[in-house]
Amino acid sequence: MRPARLINPLRAVAVAAAVMLVPVQAASAAPARPAAASDARTEVTVSPVDLDGPAISEVEVTVRNTAPQRLRSLKVSFAGPVGWAVQPSVTSVGGSLATGASASATFRVQVPEKRSGFVLRTFTATAVYQGGDGRGTATGTRTESSGSPLANLAAAYNGVAITDESATTAGDYDGEGNTFSAQRLAAAGLTPGATVEALGARLTWPDVAAGSNDNVASSGQAVELSGKGAELVFLGSGVGSGATGNATVFYTDGTSGTGSFGFPNWSFDPVTAHGATLVKSTDGRNRPGGYGDASVKYSVFANSVPLDASRTVAFVVLPANANVHIFDMAIAP
Repeated sequence: MRPARLINPLRAVAVAAAVMLVPVQAASAAPARPAAASDARTEVTVSPVDLDGPAISEVEVTVRNTAPQRLRSLKVSFAGPVGWAVQPSVTSVGGSLATGASASATFRVQVPEKRSGFVLRTFTATAVYQGGDGRGTATGTRTESSGSPLANLAAAYNGVAITDESATTAGDYDGEGNTFSAQRLAAAGLTPGATVEALGARLTWPDVAAGSNDNVASSGQAVELSGKGAELVFLGSGVGSGATGNATVFYTDGTSGTGSFGFPNWSFDPVTAHGATLVKSTDGRNRPGGYGDASVKYSVFANSVPLDASRTVAFVVLPANANVHIFDMAIAP
């Protein structure tokens, strides 16, 4: 439960003194062996953070010794977003932790007034120690969100990539007024609402009329997506040769994972650039003055990032790179 008052800087010493690590001993400990022989990593977990500010949110950090030798001289630090006050910033525990034992620390975070719109906040806890897994340091992070992601990718459409050959000025895909031809896409099988199978996923070509918003120039939008699978597949193409970025997948249990992907430029790049797969190509494109460049191929690609198949996807944060243009995304089993 959140205390109602903000942190008073004059009470910092008292707050710090009230926070301490509490060792929890395991039932038994395995015989010690050299740390280099252990593949087990010290576990650092961060409890949920209440972002409904302005208020003080209490956060618990737990450190668990998963290695076969004792962990000692443990210090834990905690930090929130830049500018957020945390008390204490670091605390320590005496003694040592046997195999399987854990220690917890409670920190207090001054949460500012909630911002409008969808916002992500990342919190980081770092454990420094001797013994244990022998690595000397371990880190745990937790990302919390406030606000709601967009309901689907179509709600994030912010550009026109496809125009009719009779109205080529209705869109601008590449910043120079050029677009895909709806007629040439249809000849390649990409008609509004058509199913596109790529990298094991069933995607859908934008079900909108030519000259309408039909793609996302990716700039960190958060979009709802539900399901389980091994891969998250994106359908799109790039503008320029630097159409790459990170997509972050958030799961219903509060965990998240990040993967990098990219698309080749819609023309002239090798079709396998950034590890992408060619889906369809069209002959030529629409220019501000009409259809042209018939001898050149303009293409749509697929690429993917891995998922944790044991977890259910809740939403996806798209790459912060507007050169990445996305027509659809779907989960592949």
